[in-house]
Amino acid sequence: MSHKAWMKTVPTENCDVLMTFPDTTDDHTLLWLLNHIRLGIPELIVQVRHHKHTRVYAFFVTATYESLLRGADEIGLRKPVKAEFGGGMRSFSCEEDYIYENIENELYFFTSQERQNIIRYWLENLRAKQGESLHNIHFLEGQPIIPELAARGVIQQVFPLHEQRILKRLMKSWVQAVCEAQPLDEICDYFGVKIAMYFAWLGFYTSAMVYPAVFGSILYTFTENDQTSQDICCVVFAIFNVIWATLFLEEWKRRGAEFAYKWGTLDTPAESIEEPRPQFRGIKRISPVTSAEEFYYPPWKRLLFQCLVSLPVCLTCLSLVFLLMLGCFQLQEFVLSIQELPRIVQFLPKILLALIVTACDELYKKIAYWLNDMGV
Repeated sequence: MSHKAWMKTVPTENCDVLMTFPDTTDDHTLLWLLNHIRLGIPELIVQVRHHKHTRVYAFFVTATYESLLRGADEIGLRKPVKAEFGGGMRSFSCEEDYIYENIENELYFFTSQERQNIIRYWLENLRAKQGESLHNIHFLEGQPIIPELAARGVIQQVFPLHEQRILKRLMKSWVQAVCEAQPLDEICDYFGVKIAMYFAWLGFYTSAMVYPAVFGSILYTFTENDQTSQDICCVVFAIFNVIWATLFLEEWKRRGAEFAYKWGTLDTPAESIEEPRPQFRGIKRISPVTSAEEFYYPPWKRLLFQCLVSLPVCLTCLSLVFLLMLGCFQLQEFVLSIQELPRIVQFLPKILLALIVTACDELYKKIAYWLNDMGV
């Protein structure tokens, strides 16, 4: 079922994250996962719902305010500090929760993005115990359960729900606004720092492009038609672009640092080591580094697969699309050479090329997914 259909439903109050399952999911799988979530993550509130039209089950996940506070402490969520306690941003601590702004207000202390980030952290860190299995899926000790089930197709999708009230406000102040500054703080609160930083850079880059555009237009207007004047103008414009690019980069470093400080990510420590992707396969072994059980795939097998499978498949795909495109061009020339054909027939090679491109796009996408999963 599509994301939009689920987002338009109002199944329960204060739902932050939605987890859906294929319509073929049996009750044993649902109860097994529900039991693991409730026992392994007691902070979460999970309600099971069933869509009557598609017969698809879904878990609606949320958490209480007190649980979210403990989660913010666990992940080191950075929150603004009250002015009387020094101001600025600091990692949240339940022991000193009174120093943070809006701590008394349960509705506004956490943004929807922060709530969902805490819940996602809990869900992704639900670990399997030694010897646990679900049907034909056997987990390693300490392996994340939900990413593995999502990779195997047991879980269809896990995604956060939007807040229509905030989206409508952003639609007016951001999407529909003309010649107005972007509401970057609102974007940051709702979508997170990474998205806000991207649009901050995009807006800054767009504004900075005005200078070479204006200078280039003036230079083009006053350039004479002789070759000497054109060569001089090209050199002048090239020098201007070098200076502009240098100033642009330096100014963005300063502007980006301001945003990073304002949004509390300037001194954020490096991200912890990520878990191996759930699609990773290999033989079980004891890690020589951590002495824990892990999957291991020999590098020589990966290299062999790349040389004997990945490279030939990619070359075959490139050759196929080149030959099909060449054939369509030849067909187009043949059709145009026959004057007696109706005009609509002359467009058939172009229509055929468009259909071939669409079909190849879908086919190559599946091949790319397969190569990515088999590349281990």
